[in-house]
Amino acid sequence: MPDLSAFPITARWPAQHPDRIQLYSFPTPNGVKVSIALEELGLPYEAHTVRIGQNETWLPEFLSLNPNGKIPAILDPDGPGGKPFALFESGAILLYLAEKTGRLIPADPAGRYETTQWLFFQMAALGPTFGQLGYFHKFAGREIEDKRPLHRYRDESKRLLGVLETRLTGRDWIMGADYTIADIAMLGWVRNLIGFYEAKELVEYDALEAVPAWLERGLARPAVQRGLEIPSRE
Repeated sequence: MPDLSAFPITARWPAQHPDRIQLYSFPTPNGVKVSIALEELGLPYEAHTVRIGQNETWLPEFLSLNPNGKIPAILDPDGPGGKPFALFESGAILLYLAEKTGRLIPADPAGRYETTQWLFFQMAALGPTFGQLGYFHKFAGREIEDKRPLHRYRDESKRLLGVLETRLTGRDWIMGADYTIADIAMLGWVRNLIGFYEAKELVEYDALEAVPAWLERGLARPAVQRGLEIPSRE
């Protein structure tokens, strides 16, 4: 049985199954990327709820694994060389899991890099922009009288959705016929934008065709449905 005691995070969130991947997360658009991937891959894992609303990511135990204080993070007891391995940043974790299993990413180098570029598109553009729009549209930012920040992120969100619409036109998934980590990275964010952030009308989502069809296909996947609820919010 693997010994994970050298990792301080296990003192706060003890591993009941130390032979499984330990997931430290919360069901946000970034968090569910990893739970969806784990569900799609069928890898044994144990999910630990890190209550971001109670600032648990800033506890010393969590910071010992991710000094940036953000979910998600994982601890794999069977990492490279068969040794326990800790990793943070959702995009890096998706790449790690895909390469660990040889699934959810093309085997040929060109396809792999093309998938990676769309993963980075989500990390660098889609996620941050949608998150800022959510802040200025639904949360504390909506009280700011100057609406230029809201309009900036609204317009950029519409532009990014247009990029996604162009890519998905004539395709079932980002990479065509193959569902990959690029799709997993974006599904939760688009779902959040039109749902939790209540920005559907603001970004004129109903004017799109390919993106809504893609989102519907993605949300219909059983692994996605499970992953969106992991870990428990309780």
